Amino acid sequence: MSEHQDALEQLNKRLSLTEKLVAAHKSLSQVYPFVSRIAVTLYDPETTVLKTYLNSSDDENPLEHYRTLIEDAPSLKKLLDEGRPRVINNMLTFDDGSEHTVRIGRKGYAASYTLPMFNDGVFFGFIFFNSNEKEVYTEHVLSQIDVYGHMISLMIINEFSAVKTLTAAIKTTGHITHCRDPETGSHLDRMSRYSLIIANAIADKYDLDDEYIEHVFMFSPLHDIGKIAIPDNVLLSPHRLKKSEMEVMKTHSRRGREMIDDLIDNFGLQSIEHVDILRNIAEYHHEAVNGTGYPDGKMRDEIPLEARIVAVADVFDALTSRRPYKEAWSNEMAISKLQQLAGEKLDKDCVDALLDNMDEVVRIQQQFIENPFG
Repeated sequence: MSEHQDALEQLNKRLSLTEKLVAAHKSLSQVYPFVSRIAVTLYDPETTVLKTYLNSSDDENPLEHYRTLIEDAPSLKKLLDEGRPRVINNMLTFDDGSEHTVRIGRKGYAASYTLPMFNDGVFFGFIFFNSNEKEVYTEHVLSQIDVYGHMISLMIINEFSAVKTLTAAIKTTGHITHCRDPETGSHLDRMSRYSLIIANAIADKYDLDDEYIEHVFMFSPLHDIGKIAIPDNVLLSPHRLKKSEMEVMKTHSRRGREMIDDLIDNFGLQSIEHVDILRNIAEYHHEAVNGTGYPDGKMRDEIPLEARIVAVADVFDALTSRRPYKEAWSNEMAISKLQQLAGEKLDKDCVDALLDNMDEVVRIQQQFIENPFG
């Protein structure tokens, strides 16, 4: 009997997606050492934005925090339209006019293989296999790399499927208890993308990677799940809440954290990555940097960064949205209010990050216009 070393043994361990990608790259590079980097971008079909997510390189990432409209990367748009991979065996002779190509070429990569990712026929991103050598991607090589590409795609699908299961469980629980949050789906679409804007803008200062940023985006719409436990007479009140009612409403943040823990245990979703980001968002998005928030009266850096990010996104959209007890504020009025709250109730870095990117904010508002019927 002969012994065999499993080339992908690392994948048997409980690792983050980035660690799994690095392990897959290490295995692949033992056969094809010219593959110097594997990178993953995700596609947001609602906004047609491509955004960096994972990469396996220890070196400086040439596309860190990179986002672009698919229309501004014509060669990638063609791949999306055709649903086919792309081989570039000499980057020096290739130029589609996109910033993506410029950054990759500037880093010194000489060849690239791009594989679209699909889940049940729905496109959700690309995998890039970059090489420091040109003319290396032969048909034989590509047939082997395709196996790794689909394995990586399945790892990502598995992670996202767990998040979708958790989200579906939360929504189902809400329907069963007949509790309804009056905030619309458009609010969640907008505030999650405001959270993405903020996280990207402060990424360098706080050393945030693209995986963290994407999880803030994915988890931010679940910030108010604890409202499922709030009685209708409080949750659906058309008037400003009385002090006693407000105390009941405040319990939603702690209940949200408890519900997340219960659902994770009951549905066996302990493998969800960065789930503490979700817990922190649900529990602490109403904390204030001056210590006057709830549930724990945390101050400044005691409040997890993801909760500070979501707080700014949530407040801005609440101000600029119509509610039963108020009309929507203009952006100018909301900006003035955020500036007043910066450093008092809200994190100043996060406020500045949103206000410095108002062009993107306006685009999101135009794309996800409030539906009066929810």
